[in-house]
Amino acid sequence: MSLDQIIGFISNLVTIYMYLIIAYVLMSWLPNARESTIGVLIGKLVEPYLSPFRKLIPPIGGMLDISPFIALLALRFVGQGIIAIVEMIAGLFIS
Repeated sequence: MSLDQIIGFISNLVTIYMYLIIAYVLMSWLPNARESTIGVLIGKLVEPYLSPFRKLIPPIGGMLDISPFIALLALRFVGQGIIAIVEMIAGLFIS
């Protein structure tokens, strides 16, 4: 497996997980969408990641929950950090 494939794989995983988070947030706007089979599955994948952010960041005005937005930013930065670490480690072995 080449370095480009590894980086592409990590990037794709981060992107897919980001789309799952976005879909889960959008499902909250639709009645009973989170109770559907797909909603429950996405909830099982996304809630363990979102719950720490929800504990740290209270809703604004009691209604507006910005924790998924912060979670998306954190996920993006962590994904970029992992890619940078992989490139750094690969650079040590290639040089």
